[in-house]
Amino acid sequence: MTSTDDSPVPDYGSLLRLDGKGAVVVGAGQGIGRQTTHALAQAGARVFCIDNQEALAKEIADEVGGIPWSCDARERGEVEEAVAAARRELGRIDVLVDIVGMAKYIDLLETSDEDWDWTFGMVLRHAFLFAQYAGKAMSEDGGGAMCFVASVSGISSAPRHAAYGVAKAGLMSMARSMAVELGPAGVRTNCVAPGMVWTPRISVLVPESVKVKNEQNTPIGRVAIPADIASAALFLVSELASYVNGQTLTVDGGVGVKFPYPMA
Repeated sequence: MTSTDDSPVPDYGSLLRLDGKGAVVVGAGQGIGRQTTHALAQAGARVFCIDNQEALAKEIADEVGGIPWSCDARERGEVEEAVAAARRELGRIDVLVDIVGMAKYIDLLETSDEDWDWTFGMVLRHAFLFAQYAGKAMSEDGGGAMCFVASVSGISSAPRHAAYGVAKAGLMSMARSMAVELGPAGVRTNCVAPGMVWTPRISVLVPESVKVKNEQNTPIGRVAIPADIASAALFLVSELASYVNGQTLTVDGGVGVKFPYPMA
């Protein structure tokens, strides 16, 4: 203590630990999902690893000593079954991290109803379903923390993937609503909003020249790697973030705060 402050000092390092907690990762098989699964497991959690590809679910579960599960996260019955299985296997669900999301690059004026509906299924519907079932389980069991991976596309404009931006904006809005509704039950809900992340999938789809341009545009001189996003998710579901609720943490290397107009 000091002469003016005798308040207790927490063991801050231990607040990042998840020992004895049960965690569910949706989209665990690769990229941000795989790194998040490792982050949670290294912090002490037992992880229920969900992927739509059974082989990937098993591979990541084998890596971390977790429990594999495969389902279509857009189907209510399959999500209900997955959450029930996770609760049964883990004893209780303390943490949910949902990684799933994909974009189609199409001009808004050319976006079909099928493109629009597909995007909302891939970006928002699964989050809605897992938020309902996991949120209910956490509320009944005394609390927990949920983290959804949003995108800077839902904060600023999303040229050529407007439906994706709209859906990600909806995801962040849903997280805010969940924070207010479930906060009294001890359930926190937050989002991470990445910029460009050089995942295994993106590295195949996007030319290296685009990566270089984004590196040059980023104040810290590189694009994100999946571990950057996993680290933010780990913080948000840990007790270090025990008073963080209904927020979106932008992880974009500083691109979003740049002055937008040329100075010379």
